[in-house]
Amino acid sequence: MSSIVKNLVKRGIKRVKPGLSICSQKLDLELLLKERKTKERMKSFAAKVEDGVRGENGKPSVGPVYRNLLSEKGFPPIDSDITTAWDIFSKSVKKFPDNKMLGWRRIVDEKVGPYMWKTYKEAYDEVLQIGSALRAIGAEPGCRVGIYGVNCPQWIITMEACAAHTLICVPLYDTLGSGAVDYIVDQAEIDFVFVQETKIKGLLEPDCKCARRLKAIVSFTNVSEEHNLKGSEVGVKTYSWLDFLQMGCGKPEETTPPKPFNICTIMYTSGTSGDPKGVVLTHEAVATYIVGMDLFMDQFEDKMTHEDVYLSFLPLAHILDRMNEEYFFRKGASVGYYHGDLNVLRDDIQELKPTYLAGVPRVFERIHEGIQKALQELNPRRRFIFNALYKHKLAWLNRGYSHSKASPMADFIAFGKIRDKLGGRIRLLVSGGAPLSTEIEEFLRVTCCCFVVQGYGLTETLGGTAMGFPDEMCMLGTVGIPAVYNEIRLEEVAEMGYDPLGENPAGEICIRGKCLFSGYYKNPKLTQEVMKDGWFHTGDIGEIQSNGVLKIIDRKKNLIKLSQGEYVALENLENIYGQNSLVQDIWVYGDSFKSMLVAVIVPNQETIKRWAKELGFTKPFEELCSLSELQEHIISELKSTAEKNKLRKFEYIKAVTVETKPFDVARDLVTATLKNRRNNLLKYYQVQVDEMYRKLASKKI
Repeated sequence: MSSIVKNLVKRGIKRVKPGLSICSQKLDLELLLKERKTKERMKSFAAKVEDGVRGENGKPSVGPVYRNLLSEKGFPPIDSDITTAWDIFSKSVKKFPDNKMLGWRRIVDEKVGPYMWKTYKEAYDEVLQIGSALRAIGAEPGCRVGIYGVNCPQWIITMEACAAHTLICVPLYDTLGSGAVDYIVDQAEIDFVFVQETKIKGLLEPDCKCARRLKAIVSFTNVSEEHNLKGSEVGVKTYSWLDFLQMGCGKPEETTPPKPFNICTIMYTSGTSGDPKGVVLTHEAVATYIVGMDLFMDQFEDKMTHEDVYLSFLPLAHILDRMNEEYFFRKGASVGYYHGDLNVLRDDIQELKPTYLAGVPRVFERIHEGIQKALQELNPRRRFIFNALYKHKLAWLNRGYSHSKASPMADFIAFGKIRDKLGGRIRLLVSGGAPLSTEIEEFLRVTCCCFVVQGYGLTETLGGTAMGFPDEMCMLGTVGIPAVYNEIRLEEVAEMGYDPLGENPAGEICIRGKCLFSGYYKNPKLTQEVMKDGWFHTGDIGEIQSNGVLKIIDRKKNLIKLSQGEYVALENLENIYGQNSLVQDIWVYGDSFKSMLVAVIVPNQETIKRWAKELGFTKPFEELCSLSELQEHIISELKSTAEKNKLRKFEYIKAVTVETKPFDVARDLVTATLKNRRNNLLKYYQVQVDEMYRKLASKKI
């Protein structure tokens, strides 16, 4: 028997028979693969429970309604033991009291130490003390309690203390800046706030609404004499974490657990323009999401257990990280927090050795860039071997084999080293917040030796509206299928040419079900704008493929009309142009009084340095970015990308400004999930935008 045939038989392809000729074997294998592909096309991952309806009398057409296959006959009954966020935590304490729950790294003399841990029982004891202290200083059920700071055990302990006494937790984005925090404290009528020590000063400024509104500030650690004095001057009582714990210990209060209909949290979304919106989420919605995730994960052979470890570095005030941690607490698993510096996140990864990582696409793009850089430094022979192993494993993944069985040889020789860079124990990578490019998702699936999936959701839908299946290559570049307790349909967007009943069904993604927000806090008008007939209108454009899988393709709100009357979807163009290896960050701008698009580009340093070396330039990166030759090269590259993706001529970028510094939260140019803040970007680059259009106009004359 040939080694090829032996290999195929090991993989379970039993139709290839040892006695046949090689030609017969190949023909039989080709037939088998064609049969598999046909089955994949026929396989449906979601259930169509209602037909679409063609629009009449000015109403838009709507597509079919899809559900998770687990909900085809109706949403499953809710686990009666888990009806609130408090149930999730308190029941895990009883079941896993000695399990590690919350991990952090202590910094002494500017040196970062190993992870230290609180068990579920230790965390529970602190929750009771913090809750008792809150009641002692006047917090009553329904009061809003703010949490402001980076991810840490104190953040979660405060959150659970709120749940224990039916207080409403209001996260304050660590990355929103003082103006937005001031707005949230005022609008949500927050009386008490738990805060990172370095943030106290900003809350006590005399011209800050916080100073006039707040009754008490509790530091995650200590309070300086200066802050104590400043607090007393404006009438705000300040407490250190230890002092507050001791107060609760001396004045114990019975918990007053919430009912399912009580508000669990008001989570403010950063948005890409305007003031933050307060998304109201009930305990029932949170609990239902967790029960649904349990049902979804239980259908797979490789399950999450109490032995799993999650590295938390996305903001806890963001829905993706919040719900990930809630799910881990449900399983009695461990959550370790990064030590506060994303630039050295790899150090936390190596120390914690997580089994699960969740991030926004930019995180995974950086991982991809790092691996590509290392590949470029290999000698040609080793690079050839890596690429050959990549193609070999990808071929078997495409034939339906799991990542662990596709090519153990390739994993041993090459890809295990990449897994080691992720701590060596990684089992699952999840990307959310924005679409991840197909190229990068495929690369991660092949090289990281773990499950890699995309998910989709918003704060209003508790994050997990859709989730991909592990090891299903037909879901590459998609966000998967509806969550267990939600339904999805598409609605026509005529001005963009999206028809949910067309040959390629596409339209605005609308969501209905049990995992939805109750409305925007103190903003019924905005709530009515997005909630119509029970359907939440996301503003995202998607297409539902023949197998029921959802793919994000555009954004409705970023649609503009150029002066010639053509509509342009800016975010879609940024996603397309962003696929070019030359681009690190990009902001595309169009003016309704202009006929052409311009852009601000942050180029990839490594790519630019290689380009400069080929042309003989020896200048530093900052000086390279000022060269007219580089501008011309970038425009040429973007044109190639546009042609490759068959963009229309008016979607081509005609002028660029080259920026050396990536768009960041510090300058308020992107949101916490790294989405462009278009209004702020325009204000920041207004001079450059005007200059680009001036030059384009002079070329016409």
